[in-house]
Amino acid sequence: MKKMTKKDKVLAHLMSGQPITPMEALTEYGSFRLGAIIFDLRAEGYSIDTEIAKGTGHAIYTLNK
Repeated sequence: MKKMTKKDKVLAHLMSGQPITPMEALTEYGSFRLGAIIFDLRAEGYSIDTEIAKGTGHAIYTLNK
């Protein structure tokens, strides 16, 4: 069985309907490069929105179904 990559885990997280932030990606999946993963997923055709959190300026990514 193929081991899930960080990209696979982030995609599964988004597909479950939950938003993801860089801090969640780091703590849950060990990924320091969420922006790069989102870039790759968009290149594969996934429609992902970016919202900037007020106060912190961190990105919040959500998948458009």
